[in-house]
Amino acid sequence: MTDPLSDVSLSELRSRQSVKWRMYEPDVLPLFVAEMDSALAPPVAAALTAAVERGDTGYPHPGRFPAAFTAFAERRYGWVVPSEPVLVADVMVGLMAALDEVCGPGDAVVVSTPAYPPFFRNLELSGRRLVSSPLKVSAEGFALDLDRLEADFASGAKAYLLCNPHNPCGLAYSRAELLAVAGLAERYGVRVVADEIHAPLTMPGVGHVPFASLDTEASALAYTAVSASKAWNLAGLKAALLVSGAACARPASARDLEEHVGHLGVLGGTAAFEEGEEWLDGLRAAIAVNAAWLGAELARRLPEVAYFPPRATYLAWLDFRALGLGDDPAEVLREKGRVALVPGLDFGAEGAGFARLNLATSPAILAEGVDRIVKAVR
Repeated sequence: MTDPLSDVSLSELRSRQSVKWRMYEPDVLPLFVAEMDSALAPPVAAALTAAVERGDTGYPHPGRFPAAFTAFAERRYGWVVPSEPVLVADVMVGLMAALDEVCGPGDAVVVSTPAYPPFFRNLELSGRRLVSSPLKVSAEGFALDLDRLEADFASGAKAYLLCNPHNPCGLAYSRAELLAVAGLAERYGVRVVADEIHAPLTMPGVGHVPFASLDTEASALAYTAVSASKAWNLAGLKAALLVSGAACARPASARDLEEHVGHLGVLGGTAAFEEGEEWLDGLRAAIAVNAAWLGAELARRLPEVAYFPPRATYLAWLDFRALGLGDDPAEVLREKGRVALVPGLDFGAEGAGFARLNLATSPAILAEGVDRIVKAVR
């Protein structure tokens, strides 16, 4: 397997025009937004290059994209997708379309926090009430707090916005955990809407369990949003899929949703799901190496920083509270170390004193980032 994270030099990365390399001044090393420092997977690059060369940049058509995902899901997860996926521009658009099917303005939606920042913004904009259900933490790391989740479901919630795998904590939920969630959802009449964008990015040896693959009433009533965008670095191409559970209605807005999808995103996503698995496995191995190295390096140089290596995603959730850097250590690191992480407070109140670091970069850039963090706090 090749290592996709060692293919691109820092000078090449700095020539990119995306937000990761344009948000901050040139002397700031960006390790923040969930965008990878890699070249495209060769099959994806070939598909996109061929499309541009033939002038194939018009309006989107689903083509093989839905079928490519359903075949990928069955190969990788053993999940027989129960319905024809609907094209959506991105996972967040799909999640909100699903929530429109299960609840309305004023209804309570439970989210396990810390949580992906757009969850907060989009629930507020839609007039829904976000109920924060904090994860629990122990010496073994973060985990669902099922007792707290039950209390929040019992309080009258209509939906649970499940991030599986979890961003930012890197959790890959087990079948037993998800069955427990399903049982609670059935007991209290809560509909589950699952964000599974990070599903292809489990660590080697760690499997992904789609919530909708469970043989339960709650899974049959669940919606799941998926995409190739995170695992193959295609966020700017705007294509994702929304899967309706076996007992779910197809979203009423399906036809309108498809009109906003990017055609190149469909072509790139199709190539990723059909031909990108070998590249993906090389990526997962490289991320695992970086995650383990970061743990060892922090233990050696900054033992005050608590870090539980992720079981999925390429994100490291770092606890700086013991260093006394205040609620926003990312600001301190950016100002004093010229290294950019995502502020923990962006993920909710539970993120005070934390910051999120992107592991999907070369070992050399990651090492430079850690050097800058150490210099900023010592």
